[in-house]
Amino acid sequence: MDILTVFFDIDEFCKAFSPLWNNHLISENSKKRNRERTLSLSEVMTILVLFHARGYRNLKTFYLDYVCQHLSAEFPNLVSYNRFVEFEREALIPLAAYLQTRGGDCTGISFVDSTALAVCKNLRIPQHRQFADTAKRGKTSVGWFFGFKLHLVVSECGELLAWHITPGNTDDRRPVPKLTKKLWGKLFGDKGYLSQPLQILLGEQNVELVTKLKKNQKNKFLSFSDKVLLRKRAIIETVFDQLKNISQIEHTRHRSFWNFLVNIVAGLIAYTWREKKPSLNYNIKEQLFLI
Repeated sequence: MDILTVFFDIDEFCKAFSPLWNNHLISENSKKRNRERTLSLSEVMTILVLFHARGYRNLKTFYLDYVCQHLSAEFPNLVSYNRFVEFEREALIPLAAYLQTRGGDCTGISFVDSTALAVCKNLRIPQHRQFADTAKRGKTSVGWFFGFKLHLVVSECGELLAWHITPGNTDDRRPVPKLTKKLWGKLFGDKGYLSQPLQILLGEQNVELVTKLKKNQKNKFLSFSDKVLLRKRAIIETVFDQLKNISQIEHTRHRSFWNFLVNIVAGLIAYTWREKKPSLNYNIKEQLFLI
């Protein structure tokens, strides 16, 4: 990832977004100093994205040992780490808006799934207080957890199409209608998305939901191409693996709900800048087209 390219793209976005955002902010009656800060919003956003692209596990280590030591020429007006953490919260809305511009294009083949975002270990759930009002207990195929769920829709090229965050006890099928508002074609999911009302609702949006059947269900006719693409649904699991192990969107060191959201959004942006994303073999797509 080229720092100059990322910063230029973010800076151009901030020049267009910041005036519109400031016009919609609610003004306060009390007068406050509006002094321009040394580290700009685009620089803060760039540093946060770089953190998730460099594979560091700790933001403080990345900022003090890498940014301050090796990127002082690129960022000449660096501030203390405590001050940078204060700027981090203010970058949440611009980061979320910028992520919308980094989404891919729907090609008619999409994959949907969710992954757990634990905010603490299970043994520490009774003592956990930071996310007591927002996080919930949920269960996945590997066991119970306490935290949130990240719902993603990706294309066959590994591009992000939609994303949503819910408490850990949310049914995977609930956010699907919102995730598929701008999609068309076929949507492939696991057995957890089986629902006839959901299929009817998505059919009205020109989206066909394709899933495997449970053992106690009657056989349903699936075309050869649908069977092959269902086997390739693991592509979204590879995306989750990169988000968690490279971009570090999941860890148990959060002390603020807002910084937790910043961490996820910046990690998703860093993934969109990755040159090589998991994707299906184009030879397989050509074979399916011929069939």
